Amino acid sequence: MLRKIILILLFVASGVFSAFAQSRLSENSFVDTKQIKFYPNPATTFIQFDFSDDILKSGASFRIYNFIGKKVYETNQLNTRTVVNLNEFFRGMYIFQLTDRMGRVIESSKFQVLK
Repeated sequence: MLRKIILILLFVASGVFSAFAQSRLSENSFVDTKQIKFYPNPATTFIQFDFSDDILKSGASFRIYNFIGKKVYETNQLNTRTVVNLNEFFRGMYIFQLTDRMGRVIESSKFQVLK
């Protein structure tokens, strides 16, 4: 029962977070299309993020948060292809954010880690 409640809260929280990010996207004229492609999803040992050339030139920051909002990964040094090792990640849902130099969310999405 507790597990179901936690899953429901996680699902609702990720929807709220995604809606917030989408509203921020409309305020930011910088983004017209998806700036990040990521795979595999769900992931087990690694996840790969491919960033557009526009993002690489912009000085953006990339962060990954676990389902309770704790930052578990961060980089300001983006490459065309970034692979994140998931050995230290627990099973569950994770949310990533790409932010501009002013801290505004450019893009946000979620992925799942299965172990």
